[in-house]
Amino acid sequence: MSTTMANISAAQVKELREKTGAPMMDCKQALTESKGDMEAAIVFLRKKGVSVAAKKAARVTSEGSVASYIHAGGKIGVLVEVNCESDFVARTEDFKELVHDIAMHIAASDPKFVRKEDVTKADFDREKDIYIAQAVASGKPQHIAEKMVAGKMEKFYEEVCLLEQPFIKDQTVSISQLIAAKIGKLGENIAVPRFARFKVGEATATVAFVTNKPDEGEAAAPAAK
Repeated sequence: MSTTMANISAAQVKELREKTGAPMMDCKQALTESKGDMEAAIVFLRKKGVSVAAKKAARVTSEGSVASYIHAGGKIGVLVEVNCESDFVARTEDFKELVHDIAMHIAASDPKFVRKEDVTKADFDREKDIYIAQAVASGKPQHIAEKMVAGKMEKFYEEVCLLEQPFIKDQTVSISQLIAAKIGKLGENIAVPRFARFKVGEATATVAFVTNKPDEGEAAAPAAK
């Protein structure tokens, strides 16, 4: 028998809503499309969130909030700005929860940049040279070593870029996917333009912000191929 919305139980919908925070009808649709498979339904909702986020990416985010998070008995502090399109959404519990989660994640994971595009050329070149040198030292020919760099650089981005990092509370979801899910639920574009992280005893703080696009006069890191 084929799976239809009528075959999906209220308990299944409730469970999926609790796991994803997605609207009820979206949960029903996801469970229907995945024939009642909960994990497949979660993947379906994530993909839908990313698709919605891509469509809204160009929309202006001039509202939002700045939040702080203090961790480890006052030893680590974070300030983060998260933007959305309207003050109405900025005041919702869903948006506030997202801002809190991002601030907490920054405190725990210590990213150095917001996006891949914000990685400086100097940092990119330094890491690339290290990976090539390691590959060559292991006996790989130069041209093979250079081809191996792409995968290594993706791992580097995952370690240092906020949007690429696995969410501290759910390692199966990246921060960009976490944001995409909220965009799908709230119906507005959401962006993280900047954050700062302070740790007692460290001489400098981590201050990261979204850089200008190359055509606006700021050079972005070259994409790994």
